[in-house]
This record gives sequence, C-alpha cells and structure tokens, in this order.
Amino acid sequence: MEDFDDDSFNDVLSAMEIPTAAKQPKVDAPPAKTSSGSPIPSTSTETSGSGSSASGKPASNPHCVLVHSKQRGNPILKSILNVPLEFRDDIVPDYVVGRTSCVLYLSLKYHNLNPDYICQRLKALGKMYELRVLLVQVDTPEPNNALKSLTRISLLADLTMMLAWNAEEAGKIIETYKQFEKRPPDLIMERVESNPHQKLLAALTNIKPVNKTDAAALLHTFGNLGNIINASEERLSQVMGLGPRKAKKLYKTLQEPFLSK
Repeated sequence: MEDFDDDSFNDVLSAMEIPTAAKQPKVDAPPAKTSSGSPIPSTSTETSGSGSSASGKPASNPHCVLVHSKQRGNPILKSILNVPLEFRDDIVPDYVVGRTSCVLYLSLKYHNLNPDYICQRLKALGKMYELRVLLVQVDTPEPNNALKSLTRISLLADLTMMLAWNAEEAGKIIETYKQFEKRPPDLIMERVESNPHQKLLAALTNIKPVNKTDAAALLHTFGNLGNIINASEERLSQVMGLGPRKAKKLYKTLQEPFLSK
C-alpha cells in the first residue's frame, strides 16, 4: 500500500467532483387541463413509482435493502437476516438502505491492491444520496495506512466511514441502517435520568476515574452523598474496587469548593 500522501494519489483526489448537496427529488408539474376541466393525456414515457420505470425496471420494494447484482456471493449478505434483499443492476452504490441513504462496501485487502477503486466509485456516485456510508471491512493485519487514506477520502467526499472487523459485523451494519431508516432520532439521544439514585450514580461517574461499579459500591457502603463527602481519603480507599489512586482523586474533587468566590 502506497502512503496516502503519494502525489499520484493526490492527483486522483483533486480531480474528484466533491458533492455539495444532495439531489432533490423531481416534482412533476400538475397536468394541464382542457377547457372542460379534463386532464390532457401526457405524452411522456415516464411512469409513476408504483409501476415500471421508463427503462423497463420494476419499482423497488421500499422495505428491502437494494443490493447491486455485483454483490451476489458477498459473505456479508448471510448476516442480513431481518430485512429482505432485492438484487438490482440499475443502482450505482453497492447497497441502498433508504430513500436518501446508500452504502459503498470496501475490503481493505482489495483497497491495498486497487487504491484508486474507491475514487472511481465516488465519481460514478456523483451527488446522489444525502447519507453516503463507506463500509470498510478491516481484513488486513496492518490497516493503519489504508485507514488514514480512506479517512481523508471520506472527509473530502462527505462520507460516513464505518468499520467492521468481519463479514458478520458488516452485514449487521447494513441491516441496522435499513431497520432505523424511519425511526425517530430520540432513540439514540441521551436520556435524562429521573430516578434520584441514577442521577447520583451519574454524578459520581463524572469524576474520573470513578466508573459505575465504583459509584454503586460507594453508595452501598456510605448510604448517601453526604457520608461520601465527609469520609476520609483512607476510608474511601477501603471501598471494594476503589483503591488508593481513585480514592485520592475522589477525595480531592469532593473537597473542592462547588462555588467560586
């Protein structure tokens, strides 16, 4: 694998057309009407999305992950079990996981042999799709240089790079993108704890290097926050799992004034 700063590779990157905005779906104008109010028949060869396209290809099933026909035989497909697959040869990306989302799949072994391949794929993709995922399967013992190169490409071409360490992980990533296509964003938003005990655990774990297990042990030992604050450093170090280093940090933090003068 050549280093990602190689001049020839930079030339390829500089020649790429970097997407600036996703294409907006075309909205057909309402049909013209005669003086009597009846619509004038259209002479266009295009058909609606529920039927066949002008090229003769049937409309895709919105519940399916669209898979490019060249991906047949890819082991990652065996891990996509919870959403149906539909093979197409008329899509540009390797996988379409939503109306505005697609996935390009890349093995690091293949990338090392063909470093210009991904740039060629991105040129073909152009400005299509809002969410463009580069799914990289890490299947080489020394992936650092290749990942540096792909990270740079992802930044330039507005890609979200996802890493998988085996075929099963790669398939599950694709499956998850499709399953969450229409899920509300609050599913992955941070939840504000309302339980006082949970709030106290969260507060204690904000003190590095205290973790949730340490916080639970402290509350179990002392009963409440007041007793923890009043405990000596030596007493804190006696809590199971805490140890002298964490106890020193915790004691120092709890003895600092909470309000600045």
